[in-house]
Amino acid sequence: MAYFLVFIGGGIGCLFRYMIGIFFQRANASLPWATFFSNTLACLIFAALLWLLNMKGITNSNLKLLLLTGVCGGLSTFSTFSYETYLLLKSGFQLYALLNVLFTTGCCLLLFYVFSKF
Repeated sequence: MAYFLVFIGGGIGCLFRYMIGIFFQRANASLPWATFFSNTLACLIFAALLWLLNMKGITNSNLKLLLLTGVCGGLSTFSTFSYETYLLLKSGFQLYALLNVLFTTGCCLLLFYVFSKF
């Protein structure tokens, strides 16, 4: 059952990630905004769900597998983030690569920090 829940959740997360990519591609974004948005959204959902589950005292591991491991895992694209940062470096855009790392990591860590205060 656990594998099935992660599979379904991951499919949902991957579909969201694909749709976000299409949106930013149509917007002709010059920086990897789709990946930034996907990573921060996944961290927001993850942090908010952890907070909500803890506040309500919900310990249902199936729900965590579906939403946290599945959906957030499928939506977050850290490997793509790393590759795109590498491509920025390889193309000579060291400042953009550094800003991409700092901005993405900083925002994601900030989301976990903010939700840990509730």
